[in-house]
Amino acid sequence: MVEDRNVEQSKGVSGMAADEKAQAKTEQAKGKIKEVAGRTVGNERLTAEGRTDQAKGDARQAKEKVKDALTD
Repeated sequence: MVEDRNVEQSKGVSGMAADEKAQAKTEQAKGKIKEVAGRTVGNERLTAEGRTDQAKGDARQAKEKVKDALTD
């Protein structure tokens, strides 16, 4: 926890935004992989988890776009 705050403080606003955007893309990609894997093996739970992860990534990305729009 404390380490996370220190890292965030040292990166500044733009570094944090880049990290958040990267996390969003990673979450979306992991979700897509889970969804496809779930469909391939017929695992509905894994497919649903994948969709959920993608939605989280989409929400994180939308949040970053709003933050970018407000800072411009």
